[in-house]
Amino acid sequence: MDIDKVFQDQLIKITQEAAISVYPHLGKNNKIIADEAATNSMRTNLNKMNIRGNIVIGEGEMDKAPMLYIGEKVGTKKGPEFDIAVDPLEGTNFVAKNLPGAISVIAISNKNDLFNAPESYMQKISYPKNIDHNAIDLDFSLKKNLSNLADSKNKKFESLRICVLDRPRHQKIIDEAKSLKIEVKLISDGDVSGALLVTEEKHNIDLFLGTGGGPEGVLAASALDTYGCGFQGRFIFDTDELKKRANNMGINDFDKKYKLDEIVKGDSLFCATGITKGDLVNGVKFRDNKMVVNTLITHKSQNMKKIITGEIDIKK
Repeated sequence: MDIDKVFQDQLIKITQEAAISVYPHLGKNNKIIADEAATNSMRTNLNKMNIRGNIVIGEGEMDKAPMLYIGEKVGTKKGPEFDIAVDPLEGTNFVAKNLPGAISVIAISNKNDLFNAPESYMQKISYPKNIDHNAIDLDFSLKKNLSNLADSKNKKFESLRICVLDRPRHQKIIDEAKSLKIEVKLISDGDVSGALLVTEEKHNIDLFLGTGGGPEGVLAASALDTYGCGFQGRFIFDTDELKKRANNMGINDFDKKYKLDEIVKGDSLFCATGITKGDLVNGVKFRDNKMVVNTLITHKSQNMKKIITGEIDIKK
């Protein structure tokens, strides 16, 4: 079943207002307060929607309020049932230090169409559209993935460019890429944005890979699906507690590689509003007593992929 277009404007408003709520905290070196502001704003607006919403990918667990926790019910308890993935503030460090790349993100699907998993790390890889999905695999070597990608794109191997989170755990990938004379774009945080850099040629990223947050992987998958891009992820359940929680959610194979259509099964809506300037969207700007915000919205059934600019009167 397709998601009604009426929810497009509502989701845009939710991420816009979450982004604006963070604006006063830019550069204040307090990422916790900034995250609370975004979370409280998002929760308040979700609870105004005529939906029966279930948070399946959240910021934390039930005992870690004020986060929007996994299993939290939102909405007026009237209307359609939705699974919801949220990251009210992706890039808390970016906001604390007023650096580029912070966004507010949400995705919704019909009930049972969005992957439900405990908060954990995920091995992930994303790549552009029109690539044979058998050509790219988490278990292939970097060289094999890049060779297959170059063949699929009819592009010179040495002209490929990858994006990786700048973490010690990725040093092997970074070193191998350099030995292959492949350019690497390193990002310090924000791997929803990083994974989505494969969606448009203007970003000049051919492959995103590495280990990052599982919630961010599910959120990115929603937008990647609308773009027709490829994605593969494997959750890392490396403790008995994580395995127990995963098992309670119906996950039995802890080593399974998930394809995009296993993470997002049907129609979906995705919104990401910029807080600070980034590769995907511009950040919040103050102009003529108004806040100007930019939001990337995708809606699969509508084949919608566009950036919306909004102006919000701060006197309201």
